[in-house]
Amino acid sequence: MEKQPKLNLPKPRLAVFLDAVALLVFAALLMYLFGQFASLPDKVPGHYNGAGEVDRWGSKIELFILPIIGAAMWVFMSITEKYPHTFNYLNFSKEKAEAHYVNGVLMMNVLKNEIVLLFSFLTYQNIQVAIGKAEGLGAGFMPIFLAVIFGTVLFFMVRMIRM
Repeated sequence: MEKQPKLNLPKPRLAVFLDAVALLVFAALLMYLFGQFASLPDKVPGHYNGAGEVDRWGSKIELFILPIIGAAMWVFMSITEKYPHTFNYLNFSKEKAEAHYVNGVLMMNVLKNEIVLLFSFLTYQNIQVAIGKAEGLGAGFMPIFLAVIFGTVLFFMVRMIRM
């Protein structure tokens, strides 16, 4: 198997914009979490079932798990974005390498930011449930989440096939 060419491409403007939006939302969530932490009850939602109902309660310190995992994933996926020549692609000509790399970088970027936004929403919703302003995630959460993630992958794969 032939190695894919290494190209030094600038980060797409859309990726820069999406990073900025996700980081702003994430920073706002962290400020909200730290601002609310002292007034939260000792038990907060720790897990939800498929219908979006709380099925396990845990310590309020658990509210930091998703932001920590989300931040780590964001960092590692940001590093991965910088090496599009290492992604798996369908066979393509060297002339189309740039287009495929930009598409791959954008797919990784969109997924990365969707995950950070998802984890931010989940943490926010955990706080809302803990303080009695919400009942759970709702039955529509899981199908919508899966549709967004798989829809993103499908969109970029179809785009790659059409190149």
